[in-house]
Amino acid sequence: MLADTPVAVAPLRRAVSTLVQFVCAALVAALVAAVGLFAFDRVQWPAFNSSNVTQAVTTVMQFAALAVLGLSIYLLRRRRWVTGARVLSWAALSGLVTATLGMPLAATRLYLHGISVDQEFRTQFLTRLTDSAALRDMNYADLPSFYPAGWFWIGGRVADLLGMDGWEAFKPYAIGSLAVAAVVALVLWSELVRSDLAVLAATATTLVVLAYGSPEPYGAVIAVLVAPALVLAWGGFLPATRGGRGRQGWGAVVGTGLFLGLAATFYTLYLGIAAFAVTVMAVVAAYLARRATGSWRAGLPVLVRLVVMASIAVLVALIVWAPFVFDVLGGNPPSESGTATHYLPDAGARLPLPMFHMSLIGLLSLLGTVWLVGRASSSHRAQALGLGVIAVYLWYLASMALTAVGNTLLAFRLEVILLVLLAAAGAFAFVDFSRWISLATSENPRVRRVLVAVGALGALAFTQNIPPVLGSEITVAYTDTDGAGERADQRPAGAASYYAEVDDVLLSQLGGERDDHVVLTADTSFLAYYPYFGFQALTSHYANPLAEFSARAAAIEEWSELSSPGELLAAWEELPWRAPDAVVFRQGAEGYTLRLAEDVYPNDPNVRRYTVTFPKELFDDPRFTVTEVGPFVVVTATGEPA
Repeated sequence: MLADTPVAVAPLRRAVSTLVQFVCAALVAALVAAVGLFAFDRVQWPAFNSSNVTQAVTTVMQFAALAVLGLSIYLLRRRRWVTGARVLSWAALSGLVTATLGMPLAATRLYLHGISVDQEFRTQFLTRLTDSAALRDMNYADLPSFYPAGWFWIGGRVADLLGMDGWEAFKPYAIGSLAVAAVVALVLWSELVRSDLAVLAATATTLVVLAYGSPEPYGAVIAVLVAPALVLAWGGFLPATRGGRGRQGWGAVVGTGLFLGLAATFYTLYLGIAAFAVTVMAVVAAYLARRATGSWRAGLPVLVRLVVMASIAVLVALIVWAPFVFDVLGGNPPSESGTATHYLPDAGARLPLPMFHMSLIGLLSLLGTVWLVGRASSSHRAQALGLGVIAVYLWYLASMALTAVGNTLLAFRLEVILLVLLAAAGAFAFVDFSRWISLATSENPRVRRVLVAVGALGALAFTQNIPPVLGSEITVAYTDTDGAGERADQRPAGAASYYAEVDDVLLSQLGGERDDHVVLTADTSFLAYYPYFGFQALTSHYANPLAEFSARAAAIEEWSELSSPGELLAAWEELPWRAPDAVVFRQGAEGYTLRLAEDVYPNDPNVRRYTVTFPKELFDDPRFTVTEVGPFVVVTATGEPA
């Protein structure tokens, strides 16, 4: 027993050391992001869409961050001041994220894409979980959350701690969480590859996520972790093909399970592709074990490891999924399957082949593809990343095949995952190719300098182009009206500038707290700024499948055809759901209007807007209070039905 003790203690020490690094790296990233965003907010910057000043300042900051990352790579490669170089890399990478997103958005309180379309329901979710830590649905009263609440719950608690409204906390929290995720990925890479390579790989994948995944921050924080997590998972399976021998083992199994669980609490689709990729790895590992031994029994250890990973993932996932699962198992099954997967844009109808694009990301993807194929038999990293790429393409094909039966797997959203995997491979490819070129030229120092210069300039060129790539999303952040009723570009605000008055009317006439009341409105961005529950969601694609979206839409249309206030109140009394306490209409030529939406998949766009008009006479009754606020008409039910 005593002889075995050091063997048992070594993995434990390594696990504790890794955990400490994760925590320290996250704290450094959070501090850098907080200081950076605070500093940006102290200056009166011009709007990004009307001036080149913020682009210029962003470029300078990006250059400085890349220079520090380059210095950390040099120090780590030379094994000088290793601990300091690691901390330097954490600070520089989180600073790169903060500068790339925070500086272009410095003059607005909104995040990328403002409060429009998808960002509206995301803001609504953060607002809901800022108002309360309970895992309630973002929109509907008395329902558990259907969408994974992990990222939003943490953000809500941060916003509540800082005394900020959910919409106001969205931008700094999104940027800060991305900075933290980037350095966590860096620490994970450092456990898998040489430290200088880890910085290079983490920087490449972070830049790709910033350019193509940052508008969806709760997915981006998972996307930046996918590549090292798949390398970790492959390391967890390999020892099972060698009779238990290998540099990685059960620690990798546990780590993979924790990552899958984290993905389940943040973003269901990325959980799906990660779990699918890990399953593909398990099948390949079992085949390799069988080929090595001649017996399929050799694949049993692989199966055991896969089951352990899945079990850990399920336990972690239940942290946020338990209320919904228990509600369904308790006798409240979804009344409809939902339409969340009813979307097929052009990007989802063809296989993405970025390696043939004439661009920097195309060149990096081409390098990565060549490396993945060339090193498939000799590099565990190439095998892991290559299997991940194969899994993504298989998912695309399955998604396109499913269109024949009226559904999809939303494969278009996995393009960023594909780019991340190819970028990681491209980073390793650049190092290997540079080494081969250097050897071919007898390690000529001038050749090495040229290669380093080319790599550095390529990184800078890609990095400084990220804000222009995000140009439309940044512009919307400046043109949308924020929760304070202002537009950051100093132009006249939209109808949302009246939301504060609408809120005052509702509170004064209904009393209580905002989350005590259900409001029916087509201007659902109001619910993203104020935590009232909604009677109906923005579209069926974001609606909880327990909420009976279609039945609610049909009920709203039926109400508009009633002939008296009494009939309307009686209809509300008979509803199987909580009735509206108030309705926020728009003024129309023939009455009060609500602009609703229905799913029209397989058409693209997949949503049809239609207007329902209520006659004004329907609310001409003492039991209703009607108040006009700008373009809105606020109707509150202030009495009992006769």
